[in-house]
Amino acid sequence: MQRRPSHQKLVVTEGFGANTQGTLNDIAVREFHDALNRDEEVAFAVAAIMALTAVIKRSSATTLMGVSKELEDAAQALQSCSLVPDASSGLGPTRRVNPTNISLKAGCELFLRYTTRTSALELQDIEKAKARLIERGLHFAETSTRARQTIAELGSRFIRSNCTVLTHGYSRVVLRLLQQAFSSGLQFSVIVTEGRPDGTGIIMAKKLDTENIPVTLVLDSCVAYIMDRVDMVLTGADAVVENGGIINKLGTYGIALAAQAASKPFYVAAESYKFARLYPLGQADLPEERKPLDVGPMLPPRTNVINPSRDYTPPQCISLLVTDLGVLTPAAVSDELIQLYV
Repeated sequence: MQRRPSHQKLVVTEGFGANTQGTLNDIAVREFHDALNRDEEVAFAVAAIMALTAVIKRSSATTLMGVSKELEDAAQALQSCSLVPDASSGLGPTRRVNPTNISLKAGCELFLRYTTRTSALELQDIEKAKARLIERGLHFAETSTRARQTIAELGSRFIRSNCTVLTHGYSRVVLRLLQQAFSSGLQFSVIVTEGRPDGTGIIMAKKLDTENIPVTLVLDSCVAYIMDRVDMVLTGADAVVENGGIINKLGTYGIALAAQAASKPFYVAAESYKFARLYPLGQADLPEERKPLDVGPMLPPRTNVINPSRDYTPPQCISLLVTDLGVLTPAAVSDELIQLYV
């Protein structure tokens, strides 16, 4: 799941002018940043949902078409707003919400569809219509916030006593699921990949250790070597796509292939607001996003470096998806997407 560093404070740096839409965009960005600052566990998509609801509250549009246009513009602003380290943090230059952030984009699209398909569209009184939209927006945000706990309760049933779970990097929903299983009295151990290039597996290992869950950290390249010791693989997802595949942290596809070769189940935990109307056929179809990679000073200057931040895992490599909508087979995802968006 794409997130900011937990120590990174957020301030608004983009001005939107004095026009009405610019003001609403400014409000959306401020609400987005405030939501992230209030709770470091909140996902980008959920923070965006809260921000868009604030836009409806402050809208002066006189038609529902006008409200819809304001929401679309604000959603676009959220996907390009700056995340800036606080001056006291010493973290250096501006960091941005990457415009290829798939879960943020999917969350915005789903929110717009969810709110504007309400029966409020049939009302003649614009203020009553807005009130209904706000009500549905708040409900959507509340449901999205509860998603992780719902997934944890469903997915913890897949954990068996004395089993070994392999996970990749750091996923908040996977962590919540493992915490839920451990708190129920189950004894199991977890193997965590380091999650290069940003080392998020170290974060996961620390959090599991804090919970007294036995954990082992391994190199990303060690996955095939240790697969015989694993009973199941459990990962998160940046996005769940139309054919039931997932887009996630780089290395997920390789782990899925290793699990498939060793006949080990590969489970995915993902919130429904990450369901995206995308249909990649291969790695080349993914929006390009790269993370900094330190390869040291000895690399020859003419050597090319390929460092994508994520990859695509096709549905045939996935056993089941544990979502807040229920436990789904990859084939069932398209039906759920239809229900979400139509």
